[in-house]
Amino acid sequence: MRNPAELAVPSIQNQAIVQEGTIWMPIPPSLPNYPPGLQYLTQIDQILIHQQIELLEILTCFETNNKYEIKNTLGQRVYFAAEDTDCCTRNCCGPSRPFTMRIIDNLGHEVITLRRPLRCSLCCFPCCLQEIEVQAPPGTPVGYVVQNWHACLPKFTIQDDKRTDILKITGPCVACSCCDDVNFEVKSVGETATVGRISKQWTGFLKEAFTDADNFGITFPMDLDVKMKAVMIGACFLIDFMFFEHGGDN
Repeated sequence: MRNPAELAVPSIQNQAIVQEGTIWMPIPPSLPNYPPGLQYLTQIDQILIHQQIELLEILTCFETNNKYEIKNTLGQRVYFAAEDTDCCTRNCCGPSRPFTMRIIDNLGHEVITLRRPLRCSLCCFPCCLQEIEVQAPPGTPVGYVVQNWHACLPKFTIQDDKRTDILKITGPCVACSCCDDVNFEVKSVGETATVGRISKQWTGFLKEAFTDADNFGITFPMDLDVKMKAVMIGACFLIDFMFFEHGGDN
């Protein structure tokens, strides 16, 4: 019998490809020594992540699998991302839930997989902090995002596949979106230079109040290793679930 997660992949691929009116980013040529599907990231230094509004959630408050469009600054879709968790996990664990996020390219191939294990989200338990593993291609870890304990600031470390620290992320003392963007600064390991940013974008009062569909922007150096760009995408999803899902961990 096939794993339920494997059975979910075709439906996610169909959702990514079938949507009418979608303008995809042109497929760049394959590059040697790059994980398949990550060649898109060699051509961009900024991406936009738009969570799709789910009517069922608005009408019933029933938590459904989150879905996202990942676009470049021209509005072309680079990837489609879809959460793959069961109903019980989503509605019992809420934003603290473990999840698998499958990221699909415009050929319908799953090119990045994000896995968040179940961890206690209370700040008084610094031995059990949040983490997400980034795989590209699926099954091959290329990096991790690890929460660092701090009394008042959201802090994370971006690591490569060998668990070597590559970048740091620091958020504001109060990660609250109220009429303004919320910025998480991406810094060098020594935190002496800012090299990028993950921003939760203000989408207007009505959308913020009545949906949990969030918009994010990510900036990074053009010449940053594409694997680390993929890990920054993973960091964005972890930040979304921790701080901006309704009933979030903050």
